[in-house]
Amino acid sequence: MTDTNSPDAIVPGRGTNRILIADDDPVSRKVLQAKLSRWGYDVETAADGDEAWDRLVVDAAPRLAILDWMMPGMDGIEVTKRLRRFREDPYTYVILLTGRTESSDIVMGMEAGADDYVIKGSADAELEVRIRAGKRIVDLQAELYDTREELRRQATHDALTGAWNRGSIFDILRSELERGRRANEPVAAVLVDLDNFKSVNDTHGHQAGDAVLRETVARMNEVLRGYDALGRYGGEEFLVVVSGGWPQIARRIAERMRSALASAAVETPAGAVAVTASFGVATAAWEMPADADGLIHAADMALYRAKESGRNRVEVATYQDFPVPEMV
Repeated sequence: MTDTNSPDAIVPGRGTNRILIADDDPVSRKVLQAKLSRWGYDVETAADGDEAWDRLVVDAAPRLAILDWMMPGMDGIEVTKRLRRFREDPYTYVILLTGRTESSDIVMGMEAGADDYVIKGSADAELEVRIRAGKRIVDLQAELYDTREELRRQATHDALTGAWNRGSIFDILRSELERGRRANEPVAAVLVDLDNFKSVNDTHGHQAGDAVLRETVARMNEVLRGYDALGRYGGEEFLVVVSGGWPQIARRIAERMRSALASAAVETPAGAVAVTASFGVATAAWEMPADADGLIHAADMALYRAKESGRNRVEVATYQDFPVPEMV
C-alpha cells in the first residue's frame, strides 16, 4: 500500500492521440486506418466488438474509439453500453460509425452512451472535425483529472517528503486494522524516530535537515513492500503500517529500514550527514487486539526502549506495552 502514485497507475490522460477503430470489414478498416494515420493519430484496430471490448478495458486503452454499429459478436451499441457501465473515469470518447440515418437510430446510439456518430460515406472533412472535437474533450478531461489528483495528493501527502501525511496514515492504519479483523490477519505499526535530528538542524541548517527527511523516506520506501504504507507522523518521526505484520515479519522489515538509513551518509547542501533511526514495532493480532491508538501506544513504548538502549536499533512491543482494555 505504499502509494498510488506508481508509474503503473492508471493515467487517464495517457493515449489521447491514440484511437481505436473497430470494424469487421477489413477494407473499410484499412481505409479508415490510413486516413487517421495521415491526420496524425496513432491507430489501433479491432476486427469485431469482442476484440474492441478487450482493447478498451485495459489500463492504457486509447481514449478515443470509432465503433462500427453492426459487427459480429458485440455490436458497437453493446460495446458502448458495457463501457459506460464498466467505468466513468478515465473517459473514453466513442464515435459510432453507421449506415443508419433515421433520427430514432441516432437517438438510440446516443442514449447507449455514444458521444457522436458519423454516417458511412460522409466527407473526410466531417469525420476529421468530429474526431478533433472528441480529442479536445478527452484532453480537457485529462487536464481536469490531473488537477483533481494533484489536489488529492496535496490533501493526503506530506509536502516535504511525499509520504502520507499524519491524518492519512492514521486512516490507513484504522482501515488495515478493520481489514485484519475480518481476515483474521495481524497488522503491525512501526514508529520510526531519527536519532539526534535536532543536532542536524542546529549544526548543518534546516535545508540539510529537509534533505535528510526526504532521503529518509526514499530509503525506507525502497525496502518496504508494495502493500505497506509509510507516513510522516510529525517532525522527524514516521509511522509505517505493515499488512500481515506478524512480529517477526514486522521486525525484519524494521531492520531493513534501519540498515538502509545507516548504510551511508546523506548528501545535503551542507555536506554529508550520517543518519540513524530508532524503531518501535507493535503487532495487533488475536492474542493482542488493539485499536489504532492502542497499537501506536505500544509501538511508542518499544521506541522509547530503543532510544534508551542506545539508539539505531529495533525493539518489539511486549504484552505489557499495550493499554489495559477498559472494562465494560
